[in-house]
Amino acid sequence: MIDSPLSTSAAFALGPVTVTWPVVVTWGIIALLGLGAALATRRLSPTPGRAQAVLELIVVALDSEIKATIPGDPGRFRALIGTLLLFILCANWSGLVPGVEPPTAHLETDAALAVVVFAAGIGWGLREQGLRGWLATFARPSWVMIPLNLVEQITRHFSLMVRLFGNVMSGVFVISIVGALAGLLVPIPLMALDMLTGAVQAYIFAALALVFIGSSVSGE
Repeated sequence: MIDSPLSTSAAFALGPVTVTWPVVVTWGIIALLGLGAALATRRLSPTPGRAQAVLELIVVALDSEIKATIPGDPGRFRALIGTLLLFILCANWSGLVPGVEPPTAHLETDAALAVVVFAAGIGWGLREQGLRGWLATFARPSWVMIPLNLVEQITRHFSLMVRLFGNVMSGVFVISIVGALAGLLVPIPLMALDMLTGAVQAYIFAALALVFIGSSVSGE
């Protein structure tokens, strides 16, 4: 059980740098995803087997979602949105492993993910529209909207962070409390619900990230 959503326990220290357990779990998830990606793509062929067919189905579904939000080549955003989706999904589900706290139940992880989306939106906006065109979007529909548009850029990414943090953290607390009071078997239905919630939250985060980046690209 997490003592406080704003506190983290130290795992070890690298000189003056203290490495916390959420960071260690994050590194583990990154390593597993990297290994899984290498194994899944090492023997691609024109005639796909079952594993490759599933992989291609996931890519097609992801490309369809991207094209529905941002016109043009979906390959531009596939790596970023796909990585966000898979990482958050694995991070949310990591809490089902005994003794592991999901990194997304800690505010700093969700803040880092929101910063990635924020930076990606700025980067793609500058790339697609240029500096002048991107800055001009803040004056739409009128120059008096500049302060509100600037605040909106911050608040919507802040809400992206808070939404993920609140849902994942609350699920961890509920399962921990029920497990402590009722034993091991009773929380199983809640764990299944937590898996569903984790998947939904991963999808919502990736979808909103795509919408925010798309608005920066199109200027709308």
